[in-house]
Amino acid sequence: MRFPGPAWCWAITSSSGWSRILPTSSEAVGFENVSKRFRLRDGKTLKETLPSFVSRNSIFYALEDLSFEVGWGETLGIIGRNGSGKSTILKLIAGVMTPTRGRVRANGRIAPLIELGACFHPDLTGLENVYLNASILGMSDREAREQLESIIDFAELAQFMDTPVKRYSSGMSLRLAFSVAIHSQPDILLIDEAMAVGDKEFQEKCLERMRDFQRQGAAIVVVTHALELVRDYCDRAMLLEHGHKAAEGAPAEVIDRYVSIAAG
Repeated sequence: MRFPGPAWCWAITSSSGWSRILPTSSEAVGFENVSKRFRLRDGKTLKETLPSFVSRNSIFYALEDLSFEVGWGETLGIIGRNGSGKSTILKLIAGVMTPTRGRVRANGRIAPLIELGACFHPDLTGLENVYLNASILGMSDREAREQLESIIDFAELAQFMDTPVKRYSSGMSLRLAFSVAIHSQPDILLIDEAMAVGDKEFQEKCLERMRDFQRQGAAIVVVTHALELVRDYCDRAMLLEHGHKAAEGAPAEVIDRYVSIAAG
């Protein structure tokens, strides 16, 4: 289950001019003995749909008894092989999923850079989708209007804002979605391979914005296969194996453990 954040109390002014208000708690994100269970397939017969006949083999644990915390101003990099449960963690923090067991705490406004562009309506223009996504991310109309010019400039799509998103390339949609998310003034930033958006120059711009969030004291959780990103930008790393924490600590040490496991 999710718990409301604590009372707001102190502020950090960012280089972009707005003030970030952070909770008193030193913990931005907390997992306490969290498990997430999925059914592998739907029952094909009436008998198979009855709870008493559900086979243990049809149950899959994406995460099992996982505990960790992320503090304010800390960047956690999560690595592991495909299917290890990395993206499930982000979806639990974002509230897209709920845990089967345990507690998930997330204090403050969250910007989930997960499945970028999934909330875009294809028949709406880029401008209309900016306001739609801003609302989904918890921004008021006033906040969206104040950030609009910066959102458009960052996405580098000024000449396409009156064009329906269905005519955008996938890269254009991702850039716009990324820009809206980072302008929502989040306290917690969730990144799932989102740094692969656009060309190298745009990726560098995204990384610089991530540094800006770090300087402002936001909590950042990164899921990625780019080990150099974890090594260079994260304060701490966590390795997942089959839904369990296999290692946690200094990025270089956790990466070395991952490489040795992957090598067999």
